[in-house]
Amino acid sequence: MPKTSARLLTLLSLLQARRDWPGALLAERLEVSPRTVRRDVERLRELGYPIAAVKGPDGGYRLDAGTRLPPLSFDDEQAVALAIALRFATTAGAGIGEAAARALNTVRQVMPARLRHRIDTLEVTAVDHPALRPAPQADGSVLAALGAAVHAREVLRFDYAPVSGGGTDGDGGQAPPRRVQPHHLVTWGGRWYLVAWDLDREDWRTFRADRISPRSPTGPRFTRRELPGGEVAAFVTDRFLGGGGSGAWPCVGEVILDVPAAVVSHYVRDGAVEELGPGRCRLVLGSWSWIDLATVVGRFDAGFQVVGPDELKAAFARLARRYAAADAPGGADGATAGR
Repeated sequence: MPKTSARLLTLLSLLQARRDWPGALLAERLEVSPRTVRRDVERLRELGYPIAAVKGPDGGYRLDAGTRLPPLSFDDEQAVALAIALRFATTAGAGIGEAAARALNTVRQVMPARLRHRIDTLEVTAVDHPALRPAPQADGSVLAALGAAVHAREVLRFDYAPVSGGGTDGDGGQAPPRRVQPHHLVTWGGRWYLVAWDLDREDWRTFRADRISPRSPTGPRFTRRELPGGEVAAFVTDRFLGGGGSGAWPCVGEVILDVPAAVVSHYVRDGAVEELGPGRCRLVLGSWSWIDLATVVGRFDAGFQVVGPDELKAAFARLARRYAAADAPGGADGATAGR
């Protein structure tokens, strides 16, 4: 690509990235003189891009929105970023996999050969564990409706399907619609969720987007509330970890395992593993319950020593009684008694 054309694409990219650009700063970013920037701006105007001059001590430029804006142009980095985003969108669980694949194919066809090669080397495959159910796909139109309500800060009404179907209340009738003040759309574990203030329950809730059927019209506008903790990422993490507002696992224990640290690290993503010698390591791990934490340790099928706390030791003892009772006559009753 000729140097001038490449510079024009970079200039257009910069103008699209922020509202106002001082002329001197553009010249610095493009490594050219302010006079060259003025000439390049004129070339873009001749191509139909509505670039306005910004008055002020430093002067500058702004790319205005317009109904007759020419087709978008991308520099190399933008084109590659767009293609990568579309590639990952096919596995995002948003129900837009087919559309994203078609969009990627369209973008790829207009790319120069050198960029197509970079994109073609990136292969992304979504792999579902055979023992786990695949995450339900959220409908793209539902996500768009939720996002619009979040942006407009309008009360949202929707039907919320139960996990196993049905859609009725406790008396067999149709469950009333939920009324919420939508706050954020988030993703967690391959699923999409809506974080919202539930007006009827007067509390914060997270709703799975694949179970939401929005009703129209939306309700009145509202003033957005502050999330507990102030940050949506910390709030959602705390909710899914079952914490009490700290953003951390409510149950954290420490054990010594007769398993090499390299093996334990392979299977424990968010735990702290310390090598203590050949075939031995220290593991500090968190979970939503002590019983769950004990079962995670037990799946390594190796000797171990519980360092603490006492709640974890009690969980192992409870599991031991249940497992022993399961092999005895009347094991079910024995297991119940051992709770």
